Amino acid sequence: MTTSNNEGFIHIDDLDQHAADAHRPTITERNRVDYRAVAKDVGRIGEGKTYIIRTHGCQMNEHDTEIMSGMLEEMGYRPAAVLEDADFVLYNTCAVRENAEDKVFGHIGTLKPMKAKNPNLMIGLCGCMAQEAVVRQKIQEKHPHVDIVFGTHNIHQLPELIEQAQDTKETIFEVWDKSDATIENLPKLRKDKIRAWVNIQYGCNKFCTYCIVPFTRGAERSRLPEDILAELRELAAEGYKEVTLLGQNVNDYGIDLGHVDFADLLDAAARVEGLERIRFTTSNPWNFTDKMIDTIARHDNIPKWVHLPAQSGNSQVLRRMKRGYTREEYLELIDRVKAKIPNVTLSTDLIVGFPGETEEQFQDTLSLIESVRYDSAFMFIYSPRADTPAIRLPDDVSDEEKKSRLRRLNELQDRISLEQNKKLEGQVLRVLVESESKNNPDVLQTRTDSNKLLHVQGSKDLIGQFINVKVIEAKTWTLNGERVNEEVPAV
Repeated sequence: MTTSNNEGFIHIDDLDQHAADAHRPTITERNRVDYRAVAKDVGRIGEGKTYIIRTHGCQMNEHDTEIMSGMLEEMGYRPAAVLEDADFVLYNTCAVRENAEDKVFGHIGTLKPMKAKNPNLMIGLCGCMAQEAVVRQKIQEKHPHVDIVFGTHNIHQLPELIEQAQDTKETIFEVWDKSDATIENLPKLRKDKIRAWVNIQYGCNKFCTYCIVPFTRGAERSRLPEDILAELRELAAEGYKEVTLLGQNVNDYGIDLGHVDFADLLDAAARVEGLERIRFTTSNPWNFTDKMIDTIARHDNIPKWVHLPAQSGNSQVLRRMKRGYTREEYLELIDRVKAKIPNVTLSTDLIVGFPGETEEQFQDTLSLIESVRYDSAFMFIYSPRADTPAIRLPDDVSDEEKKSRLRRLNELQDRISLEQNKKLEGQVLRVLVESESKNNPDVLQTRTDSNKLLHVQGSKDLIGQFINVKVIEAKTWTLNGERVNEEVPAV
């Protein structure tokens, strides 16, 4: 059953109310369901048509795009070479920062003339932006040429939403507030055949005051370890060399299951035969345990690279952010990591201009970088987000000051990154060849265990293989090297 208003928008109440097969289970009936049991089979309704998915945001969104691409290919759609040739354009969106949302609305606006020329063009918006009521209202009022809007909890519905939009010629809004289940055996069209994303968990329970993710991704839900390990074994059998375990906060994996934690899962993943690298992202320093550190140190195929978002170097700011740790506790964790994992590579996330941040407090962030000496960092200006607790705090740092602080932060990190990379000159590193360089087809792009990009001349036949490369030149963000036959341990 569907309901529609007199403005031509259809609102679907829930999955089983409009299911063609009344016996299909809803995903709330149990906490694990098979995609084929809840997804409507719409056949090859995309035969002869093309699609493009524009992806914004984190690795979770990248992996969601792989899943939706898999669904579309099963329906008969094929990728379009350029936007103008696509029959279906889907924006998979991020809500973490305001400028990302503005870009999406700008892109959607440019499609309006294309839709006017080709009424059969279908346009969709999904992901975290769709979970925001203010975004849905803006779509309804200013962008009625959008055909489908759905959220993060029900991407498995994409085929039937397309079918309904085609049949009704009206805009479909289908956004769930939450999901109590994990869906297994979703189709996937992976980005490459070398590295793969694997979701281990959905949602976040941390509620940092600046972050909209708990509102857009919902409460934490862990996949069963046997499902994750089965997927890892399948990837190994298919020849994948590297897997990244994904979660909004992987440290919380298994809390809702009660009999397993992330260190247990990471240990089991490292024992899957054939997988030569097991990465993970992202971890909250608040509950990065010694058991996790020991697991990383114990396995050669877990790279000695740890991403630990600090967000600020000042304890008062961290408390206002509700991060769950102080500056001193964060530095103690860094010391434990460095003690147990020699030559560890560290990276972080940092926010400048959080409400109330003084110059003195910002100086603490600069000194944190100097103390830890990260190899790299992702740094951002604070972006107020609707419905987050921080929106109620006075945004009292001027835009000019925010930009100045970000510039100073970048300058410091650039210097340290170059100094850290210079230490690698002359060393022989084991790297995974990922692709040809975007700028030179005679140069290969490779990645070190420490997650650094290293360029080396070589044949594209080496793509997908591990090779040994001597670093001959270090730059701020990349390395250049030459291939050698010398054997090196995986570090």
